[in-house]
Amino acid sequence: MPRTQPGQGATREVLPAETRDALDAWLASLALEKRYSAHTITNYQRDLLGFLAFAALHTGEPVSLAALGRLKAADFRAWLADRRQGGGVGPRTLARGLSSLRTFYRHLAREGLVENAQIGLIRTPKLPQSVPKALSVDAAGRMLEELDPDKSWTDARDLAALILLYGAGLRISEALSLDVRDWPDRGVALRVTGKGNKTRVLPVIDLVHDAVEHYRAVCPHELAPATPLFRGVRGGRLNPRSLQASMERLRHALGLPDTATPHALRHSFATHLLGAGGDLRTIQELLGHASLSTTQVYASVDAQKLMDVYDRAHPRAAGAPRQGK
Repeated sequence: MPRTQPGQGATREVLPAETRDALDAWLASLALEKRYSAHTITNYQRDLLGFLAFAALHTGEPVSLAALGRLKAADFRAWLADRRQGGGVGPRTLARGLSSLRTFYRHLAREGLVENAQIGLIRTPKLPQSVPKALSVDAAGRMLEELDPDKSWTDARDLAALILLYGAGLRISEALSLDVRDWPDRGVALRVTGKGNKTRVLPVIDLVHDAVEHYRAVCPHELAPATPLFRGVRGGRLNPRSLQASMERLRHALGLPDTATPHALRHSFATHLLGAGGDLRTIQELLGHASLSTTQVYASVDAQKLMDVYDRAHPRAAGAPRQGK
């Protein structure tokens, strides 16, 4: 049976007109209704075009709407197997591709074009659980103390940005997309727009506020309300790579592992809050997670820490059986 090559997909031009129109309407709905980012929409489109190319080869007929309605669960599984075996695609990419396809079929059903219950029979590939690599409280403190805000305005800037990631749990993209007008007065909450264009409100502790205000005082560029808060050397919006490079220098200076990245500070924010007694629901809101299950991974991090302490300290942990006879 002919297979698509890795990365090969259909093009809009070879699709039947009705399928092409449905594809375009679906992509428009992702942007206007779901408010997905351009990057996410590009990935969804690539996934679907790849599926349509496979379906045409697999069935030997044009992928009309009627053909999409006739596909069986075995056809969808064959597509996943083709991607896994022929393209070397991992479980996360497979899961995203299946999510793209399900979303497309839901759109077709909502518009009264096609209904195919067979797609609902396909199980999402099991994903390996990725435990966030948080810094210890001591390592996070030493890293932030290593930057001298009085040495240069760029050090003051990097310190302010990194403290913001750690002190408020922001993603690096969220911090660097802030404009001057977004920064609140002392005692006022910070409003941040994150993934899915969702806005959340975050408290700003004095340590974070002081660091940002010091950077603003020494920044040589005009910080007008509509301009970026964090500026590059030439005055434009700070590039994430610059902050990542600063973090890399700190890692080397302190002998920290490669997992000590700007994003690790967000993980550290959540893990340290949980360790201090914070509840998962509150941490979910602070991080801007759409699902509590995403936040629950931090509970496993904390539980693992407890087990490490148990194994080191409990008198029955070293080689002796833990259960009574």
